[in-house]
Amino acid sequence: MEGRIFQLNVSKGGVPKLAVREAVLTTEGLEGDRQRDRRYHGGPQRALCLFALERVLELQSEGHPIFPGSTGENLTIAGFEWSGLAPGSRLALGAEAVVEITSHATPCKTIVESFREGEFKRISQKVHPGHSRLYARVLRTGRLYVGQPVTLLGES
Repeated sequence: MEGRIFQLNVSKGGVPKLAVREAVLTTEGLEGDRQRDRRYHGGPQRALCLFALERVLELQSEGHPIFPGSTGENLTIAGFEWSGLAPGSRLALGAEAVVEITSHATPCKTIVESFREGEFKRISQKVHPGHSRLYARVLRTGRLYVGQPVTLLGES
C-alpha cells in the first residue's frame, strides 16, 4: 500500500494547523509545531498526528467545514486505504523517516469548528471505525516534503 504526503501542517499551538511545503521530523514531531495541552497531545508516543485526505473530502461532502490541518493533523496523506491502518502499523515517510502508529486520536471540542452542528465525534474511532486520525511515534527522523511517498512497511 502506498500513498503520498498531500500536506504538512504546523502551528504555534492549537488549530487549525497551517500548511508548509517541507519540515524536519524529529522524535518529538515536526519542527516548528507546538501543542497547547501536552497532557493530551504531543510527546514521544503522539509525536505525529496523521489523517487521510479522502476522509477530509468525505466529511466535506457531508457538509462539514473541515479542511486539511483543521483538525490538528500534522500530515494529511492521500491515496491510502485508511481503515487498514491500526496501532503497530509502520509507515515509511519519504526516503528517510519511519513512524509507527501508536493509537487512534480521540476527538475533542477544540476541533468543533471543523464540523457541522459541532459533530466532532464524527471522527471518533469508537463511533465511526476507520474515520479517526492516528497518532504515531517516530522510529527514524528525516526531512519531509509535500508529494513524498508514504509506504506501509508492515506491523511491529
